[in-house]
Amino acid sequence: MSNSLRRIVISGLAIFAVAGTGIPALAQSTGEEARLRKLESEVRALQRQVFPGGDGRYFEPQISSAPAANGANTAPSTTAVTDILIRLDAMEAQIASLTAQTEVNSNALVQITNRLVALETTPGSAASGSNAAASSSAPANILANTAAGSGNSSTVTPVTSATPVPAQTATAASGPSAARLAAVQQIAKPQTDDAADDEYSYGFRLWNAGFYPEAQQQLTMFVEQYPNHWRATYGRNLLGRVYLDDGKAQEAAPWFLKNYSTNKTDARAPDSLLYLGEAMIALNDTSRACIALAEFADEYPALASGRLSSQYQANLAKVDCN
Repeated sequence: MSNSLRRIVISGLAIFAVAGTGIPALAQSTGEEARLRKLESEVRALQRQVFPGGDGRYFEPQISSAPAANGANTAPSTTAVTDILIRLDAMEAQIASLTAQTEVNSNALVQITNRLVALETTPGSAASGSNAAASSSAPANILANTAAGSGNSSTVTPVTSATPVPAQTATAASGPSAARLAAVQQIAKPQTDDAADDEYSYGFRLWNAGFYPEAQQQLTMFVEQYPNHWRATYGRNLLGRVYLDDGKAQEAAPWFLKNYSTNKTDARAPDSLLYLGEAMIALNDTSRACIALAEFADEYPALASGRLSSQYQANLAKVDCN
């Protein structure tokens, strides 16, 4: 067959194939089909080794990077550590809030305390004259504004400052009588190497002789000139007793309080505290009297059952302390 005839036959076969005519396909040789089947079996065997599970017996993985069906991004679940950190942050915030509130409350308490102190130190304050305030205060406040509570019309320096009243003059406006001057001159003043002790002893002799105004002057001079002398505690206590014996409990109380508050271990400090209670009894101030007596029993239990037992029991019998 010539070349031109061969091309015509091939073109005709292609036209029939495109047109869908039922021209039967050319049969392939038996050897080639056997070879093709062998290759296909080898490929399938290779696929089973390289891609196990390709036969459908394995499940597809559940985790997929594909977005959710509704298009929303799913947030990853929190871990236990994340939860702990969140709770710690909340606790730190609460602690900071409580600390700030505590500082505010502390500042408010300081301001309230300062205002109360200012009110208590103001002259004529109503709080200083109440029995309830006296019951909860220290002995230094026992006699605050006792002049108002006792009905005494005399003007007295507030006892809260522990400042005794000035000594009374020994003579009246017309002067002492000649007989009194002569009697006072009979009281000899000691003359020793200890001038301070001589001044105290002279005041003691004047008091013991019943010359109260003169003893008040003498002992006031002594305690002012010799405040650090070992006899000073005796002088302050005796000066209070002179006023008390002279019927001036209002003037006596500050001296007893000053002697006790100066140094509780001084020789006559316990005596002064006990006499302080006695002065309050004389002023009909039962509340402050009970405070002073209770303080005496707490501070000096040995003396309350010893040297000063009789005086302590006598004072207790005069008041009704709860």
